[in-house]
Amino acid sequence: MTTTAGPEAEGGRGLSVAGQTAALVVALVFGVIAAGLGAAYLQARRAVTDESTAQVLAVARSVAAEPDVVAGTAAGDPGGALQALGEGARAATGTDFVVIMSPAGIRYSHPNPAQVGQRFVGHIAAAQAGGTVVEDYVGTLGPSRRAVVPVRQGERVVGLVAVGLRKEAVNARLTGELPPLLVAGSVAGLLAAVGTTLIARRVRRQTRGLRAAELQAMHDHHDAVLHSVSEGLVLVDPEGRVRLANDEARRLLSLDADPRGRPVADLGLAPALVEAMTDADVREDDLHVTGARVLVLNKARAHRDGADLGAVVTIRDRTDLEELTGELGATRSLAEALRSQAHESGNRLHTMVSLIELGHPERAVEFATGELARAQSLTDRVVEGVDDPVVSALLLGKAAEAHERGVDLVLDPALRWPAGVAAPRDLVTVVGNLVDNALDAVLPQTGERRIELAARDLGDRVELVVADTGPGIPAEVRERVLERGFSTKAGGGSGAGRGIGLALVRETVERLGGSLVIDDPPGATVTVVLPVVGEAP
Repeated sequence: MTTTAGPEAEGGRGLSVAGQTAALVVALVFGVIAAGLGAAYLQARRAVTDESTAQVLAVARSVAAEPDVVAGTAAGDPGGALQALGEGARAATGTDFVVIMSPAGIRYSHPNPAQVGQRFVGHIAAAQAGGTVVEDYVGTLGPSRRAVVPVRQGERVVGLVAVGLRKEAVNARLTGELPPLLVAGSVAGLLAAVGTTLIARRVRRQTRGLRAAELQAMHDHHDAVLHSVSEGLVLVDPEGRVRLANDEARRLLSLDADPRGRPVADLGLAPALVEAMTDADVREDDLHVTGARVLVLNKARAHRDGADLGAVVTIRDRTDLEELTGELGATRSLAEALRSQAHESGNRLHTMVSLIELGHPERAVEFATGELARAQSLTDRVVEGVDDPVVSALLLGKAAEAHERGVDLVLDPALRWPAGVAAPRDLVTVVGNLVDNALDAVLPQTGERRIELAARDLGDRVELVVADTGPGIPAEVRERVLERGFSTKAGGGSGAGRGIGLALVRETVERLGGSLVIDDPPGATVTVVLPVVGEAP
């Protein structure tokens, strides 16, 4: 699925994931900034109000404690002296009014002289009782924050003092607190805008500018495809960790838990399979034997914009095909043996007829009985020593093939192969590949071309020995010949179709719990020991 249209090409169909993310982040950040500014404003307003309250209270108490004010109010303000005292205090403290009044609330002073002698506008009951009044009230000068305290002479209240600040002055102080708050909010908004832009760009790169619905549809489509394909698919990152494994891959590799995020080396796979999935090579139709399966692995490197994203590994199951191929190989070997015997029988028949026609019937009888005894001896040895019909057919076929190609395949007279060693395809893999490798080794020889095959029943195990008169396998490459893709045959060490036989033999033997040993030259002797697990399958 390829998508090239970004949000610019979508018109009014909605924002991309990056656009939605940016919008949500902007809304969230600016909501937080607005809430913070609101809280800061309320806190500043409260602080200014508290400060104004403290100021008017302090001034009121200070004026009420003045001896001249106490004496003047106690005497009923003789001569109007308290007006001057009140205005002087107002000018000195920066308040908007300082009103000195009688206990009944009749003003002795006021910023407006016309208000002197009038009744104070506001609540004074608490102050008359000796307490304190703090309130916002609309008086003759407009709305104000005011405090009213008693003037005491001893224990007696002889007057009252009211001090206030107009609300305009209080609000002016609050306005002076706003610029720092607005600057802080603007800086936070700018940083949020820059951060949101960077986040939006990153999200746009990661989501390819797609909308949420498109991403969801792509995920659902890819998930459905990945889990429904008949091949196993594994994505391996450059560090060798599994990033994705579909259902078929988990089945073929016998993985119980979800392998995502786990190293391939920790999945319990065969070492050769781990190497094939994690190395840097590109692989095509790579055969692997794991568990009870024969797998074909293909691997390609994944790149984007020059960056290595890891490897894409596909796995196909060839178990049934290999089993059919093994049975077909055994059948073909038997058919080849029958064809060879028919061909040889024709030649012998012609020879015997010619001998009789030439007047040598005794020579004809001697020739016929000798060839029959040799062929029957091989067949009898195989039938008597091998309980597994697949191995019997395979050995007869290989013997006939070797005879046709001029190679002497000698079976040990004490040959003994019990039933129940392994599945037919595994036996064909082990025995067939060992004999084929021996044939390939001796065919180029100009001297003796001989293969010896022996098998011994050890009770719970069976030992198979295949020896040839070829050049042998040098010690320095003895380990490498068991590696997939390495070959000592002409044409190089890693040619197409080379280096598979012995590698498959080794993997099969290890999987069956057996062992494989290659002896020193001259010639090559391969000894395989396999456990006998039960009756013939």
